[in-house]
Amino acid sequence: MKRNRAVNILFTFPCVFAFTMIILIPFFYGLFYSMTDWNGVSEDIHFIGFKNFRYLFSSPDFLYSFLITIGYTAINIVLVNVVSFMLSLIVTSRIRFRNFYRAGFFIPYLIGGIVLGYIWQFIFNNALTAIGDSLSIQALQVSFLSKPGTVIWIMSVVNTWQYAGYIMLIYVASIQSIPASLMEAAAVDGANYITRVFKILIPMMANAFTISLFLTLTTSFKQFDMNLTLTNGGPATRFMEMPVKASQLLAMNIFSTATANRMAEAQAKAVVLFVALVVVALIQVSMNKKKEVEM
Repeated sequence: MKRNRAVNILFTFPCVFAFTMIILIPFFYGLFYSMTDWNGVSEDIHFIGFKNFRYLFSSPDFLYSFLITIGYTAINIVLVNVVSFMLSLIVTSRIRFRNFYRAGFFIPYLIGGIVLGYIWQFIFNNALTAIGDSLSIQALQVSFLSKPGTVIWIMSVVNTWQYAGYIMLIYVASIQSIPASLMEAAAVDGANYITRVFKILIPMMANAFTISLFLTLTTSFKQFDMNLTLTNGGPATRFMEMPVKASQLLAMNIFSTATANRMAEAQAKAVVLFVALVVVALIQVSMNKKKEVEM
């Protein structure tokens, strides 16, 4: 028994050590630095308590980024999961070439966020505007990325194009785990396809919805690379009578603050992002788990 315990400790030690060095220690260092005036360069560091946090919640720049990140996440949760679920129904049907479609829908997920942003930036800023000019379509003559009212929606569309194929696979696996006899029995009883989807598939896929919603929520909250290359935070708009970047999500706001040598402030923003993400994720998972039990 003691020998087995020693072997278990020996095998788990590398993982525990790596987790401690890479996650735990930096996390607590980050908490400490968020309460200092550290600029990332000077070794003269002073403890200032919660001053950075008080400043954040009076800063229009941070508040706007926080609110727009929540809005962007909400849009993504709806778009990504609706599109993914519809795609999963297509590729699990009896349609011809369904395996080809399954691979095609998943391929955009393999494109890195940096490359993806530049590709779609070219499409919106050059290709679509050229089509608008040549066909005299006024709506396309100005890039959607230059409009504060549409830029977040465009980012969500691009994110859905990339991420829907990945979430689709989770739904596909869940659908394939449901006995086909249930759907066949419902069809024999006279239930049409829509009824079978809402009365059989969706209730029995509750666990897949919990996982997919969690992944979509956390990924959207932490979005950075596509935000950087597609819009770089632009265009400019106004919030609380102050100029702000219309599409600068929270992760990019933290990055911009850190690159301006305001490291302690950036770390305080990162702590707020972490707390908000944990709270929202826990609420979402607990609500979905309750629905799983009810279903």
